[in-house]
Amino acid sequence: MSLWQNTTQRMMGMASDPVIESDSKDRRFKDDDWKHNEVFDFIKQSYVLSARFVQDVVTHVDGLGPCTAQKVDFYVRQFVDAMSPSNFVLTNPEVLRKTAETGGENLIKGLNNLRSDLERGKGRLSIKMTDTDAFRIGENIAVTPGKVVYQNDLMQLIQYSPTTEKVLLRPLLIIPPWINKFYILDLRLKNSLVRWATSQEHTVFMISWVNPDEKLADKGFDDYMKVGYP
Repeated sequence: MSLWQNTTQRMMGMASDPVIESDSKDRRFKDDDWKHNEVFDFIKQSYVLSARFVQDVVTHVDGLGPCTAQKVDFYVRQFVDAMSPSNFVLTNPEVLRKTAETGGENLIKGLNNLRSDLERGKGRLSIKMTDTDAFRIGENIAVTPGKVVYQNDLMQLIQYSPTTEKVLLRPLLIIPPWINKFYILDLRLKNSLVRWATSQEHTVFMISWVNPDEKLADKGFDDYMKVGYP
């Protein structure tokens, strides 16, 4: 009721403080219309009020074990985020403005992207996270020559070709984090750690972790420690 009253006062040209503020770091509501346009400000405040109410209710549910409470909190946050007005065309001022400016071309482009994501996932949504055509092996990714000298279910071991006449007795083994790919350390000549190490007379080995799929469903972190290393 306070929000309705607040919005009515604003529409009548009267000054009124917001009932609730969104997080200043929330980029979903960074557009000025979320604050200065009465309609979108009402939509935003309605969402924030509802979201916080739902999350507060879930937080104070009695009888849930710690693990179950964490799961419920996680799924509620996912649902609340999915219901954000910024996710829908008719309640997002940025999208509406862009649609008017481009004559709807932005929506057509979005539908084409959706179709490509579905085709890539063979019917399942596989969202493209980067421009896959922007990288060329040996030019701006994985620039240092090498070859796979060992592999198992979880990894491949790459040995890089030496660039000096002599090499140090003790080799250098680089183990990237599981969430990174080996080539993050070997993108281009000017910022390749691997290229620099081989130029310093090191014999360089690098682990490349496999992309896990359903075939590795029974594997855990212990398996990485026990059989993941050469």
